[in-house]
Amino acid sequence: MDTGYQRVGNQRRLTESFWLPFYINKPFAKYSLLVLIFLLVLGSYLWKNVFDPTSLVNKVLQSRTREFPLNCSSGNLTRTCPLNYYPPDYKIINSNPSSSNPECPHYFHWIHEDLKPWRKTGITEEMVERANRTANFRLVILNGRVYVETYEKGFQTRDVFTLWGILQLLRRYPGKIPDLDMMFDCVDWPVIRSSDFAGENAIAPPPLFRYCGDSETLDIVFPDWSFWGWAEINIKPWQDLLKDLDKGNKQQKWQDREPYAYWKGNPEVAEKRMELVKCNVTENQEWYARIYVQDWKKEIKQGFKNSDLGNQCHHRYKIYIEGSAWSVSEKYILACDSVSLLVTPHYYDFFSRSLMPLVHYWPINENDKCGSIKFAVDWGYRHKKEAEKIGKSGSSFIQEDLRMESVYDYMFHLLNEYAKLLRYKPSVPKKATELCSEIMACPAEGVERKLMMGSMVNGPIDESPCKMPLPFNQLSLDSFLKRKQTNIEEVLSLEKQYWKEQKERT
Repeated sequence: MDTGYQRVGNQRRLTESFWLPFYINKPFAKYSLLVLIFLLVLGSYLWKNVFDPTSLVNKVLQSRTREFPLNCSSGNLTRTCPLNYYPPDYKIINSNPSSSNPECPHYFHWIHEDLKPWRKTGITEEMVERANRTANFRLVILNGRVYVETYEKGFQTRDVFTLWGILQLLRRYPGKIPDLDMMFDCVDWPVIRSSDFAGENAIAPPPLFRYCGDSETLDIVFPDWSFWGWAEINIKPWQDLLKDLDKGNKQQKWQDREPYAYWKGNPEVAEKRMELVKCNVTENQEWYARIYVQDWKKEIKQGFKNSDLGNQCHHRYKIYIEGSAWSVSEKYILACDSVSLLVTPHYYDFFSRSLMPLVHYWPINENDKCGSIKFAVDWGYRHKKEAEKIGKSGSSFIQEDLRMESVYDYMFHLLNEYAKLLRYKPSVPKKATELCSEIMACPAEGVERKLMMGSMVNGPIDESPCKMPLPFNQLSLDSFLKRKQTNIEEVLSLEKQYWKEQKERT
């Protein structure tokens, strides 16, 4: 049998019969050629993208964290801003084209809806100035520098950390925020009523930024101050708190948690919260709710030992209920893998309009809070897999779509879209002063300084923001809103049937 070898002395050598098929077998030769071409292409790719020295250097430069810390060594920096926020020779190494960037989360669609009232008219300086009736401050950005005119001090440090957040946005995306002029109100409830600007002869509404809105107002929603920390109640910057919540979430599986609905907070800010307290367990009644009143004065004295948000994921269900308006607690509650029970909300922040009932949360009837909570917990007991899925979906929304990177990208796109509507060249108000990270952080002390340094953007990134989605078309918007309403009505129907059966049994 010819094996393709020929013995020569004590050695063997390949004979022509081994190689012959390569020449006489045409299909084999064809496939061999394709393999050879594939190997050449693969080798070229590896050289260009892996082994090529130039490519390697570029990748190292792109991935390297280039930090530009604040210079607080000179007392002058606490009163004036540096001539250049970054070294004069600083250049962005790489900026990915927007077409290659990931799509922004769904809630970015609402930017277009919030700015819709000014799409036809644009925004004039007169419109902006009319918004100063309730605004806490006016902020102008010119050539990447920030100027602020304060009308009234915000409650606690809301205005401080809102301004700090905007300054960090400019550190993250230097040179990419256009000139703009805006009014900001730090109070909870929205005030620009749409009914005041309805009709053919109505004037355009004043653009006013704040933390929340509702169905009857036109205020432009913006990420709240707590993303950079809440000094008064010792809440960490969001990027750190999100890690704590994720860690706390993993300490106990959903099935092993307490099978009750948990809420802890200050009930005195709203009547609806006082009503919620009545849903707590008593000797005569069990609503499957565990309600705890938060005494913030006591917590402050004790060093916030009992208010660690990362250690509040021990129940299968967590209740969200608004205060005087929307509450910053919503994102903390949703992040726990627990089924979030949302008592009929009347206000929305910048991300919550994209939450879907029965997907991200379970709706609670505000007109029968206790009974609705009991039904939700009982339904979850009988449908554990479905309930756990809702809890994890809400938590994934927060962990994946509400990362700090997305918060900054939302601010970036909102301000850019807003600036496109301005019909005038912004200028520095007479009573405004320049503001920068040095002026805010260098003289800060205690908790405020700790939060600022903990939430500071250390340097610009070499990537562009996520890709902004197109506006809703009317069909897709109507379909989305109809689906939300249908899911809520489905729960109400199930709840009604549940209590009917309970009544029949008794």
